[in-house]
Amino acid sequence: MTDIRPARRYRFGVFEVDSTTGELRRKGVRVKLHSQPFQVLFMLLERPGEMLTREEICRELWPDGTFVDYEHGVNSAVNRLREALGDKASNPRFVETLARRGYRFVAPVERIALEQTSSMAIVAQVSEEPPIVPNKQTRAGFLDRVLATPDDLPKSSHSVVQTLFVLLQLMYLGFYVGALANLTEINDIFSSLSFASWAFTVMILTAVLLIPVRTFLLCAVLFRAPGMREKFLKIWPFLLLFDVLWSLAPFLLLHHINYGLALACVTPLVYSPFAQRSLILMGAGEISSTIR
Repeated sequence: MTDIRPARRYRFGVFEVDSTTGELRRKGVRVKLHSQPFQVLFMLLERPGEMLTREEICRELWPDGTFVDYEHGVNSAVNRLREALGDKASNPRFVETLARRGYRFVAPVERIALEQTSSMAIVAQVSEEPPIVPNKQTRAGFLDRVLATPDDLPKSSHSVVQTLFVLLQLMYLGFYVGALANLTEINDIFSSLSFASWAFTVMILTAVLLIPVRTFLLCAVLFRAPGMREKFLKIWPFLLLFDVLWSLAPFLLLHHINYGLALACVTPLVYSPFAQRSLILMGAGEISSTIR
């Protein structure tokens, strides 16, 4: 679709948006943002303080004749926009959600004159750095620097991503159910530990707690529950703790395997919580794609 908007440039906070180049910059450094989230941002900036309905966003992102589950599509575009801006739906600095109606840009917006744009573009061209490095520089905490962002991850088939995520949840369910079904055998393994009673109790409680959590994740992904991505990212730090603990599950099979094999199985399981997070960011649980 041809963009017939007039050339415009906006500034808000430490960000600048240029409609001619389709770029979002933070303190002069380019922030990677895909086409649809950028379109949503530009629409909001054209009407700061006003409500932009979900239907208006849908008509802009998907022209007539294109089929899409726009509820999920609009959610995904707005979520990616918020990630680029470092914004949160629960405490918005830029994009405010108006429940079941639409969105509103709440920060002050300055429209930059076109003649000013030309001179600024020359300066930006001289000082521009490769986009990947600046993005990493804007990450604040240790985890932000280590964890992958959606732009860091490869593109993959939606069915592959979703299948891998479902298989990981089924694997954990197998751990929990298997452990609870073999309590006598596991208690015998724990008996040599000085903290056997404590470890045995923790194993039972976490297995009982995590069975419904895994069932929820399975259902949410298979039925593509709205907001699945945000819900998972909120509970992920807790899952990380439990998943690292349950990465020791192969040692519960010491009556059947040796220590070396158990340790070899533990190693990839430590990575599993990070793999789940990456799969969610790659689109597990979202609508597969728009029919173009």
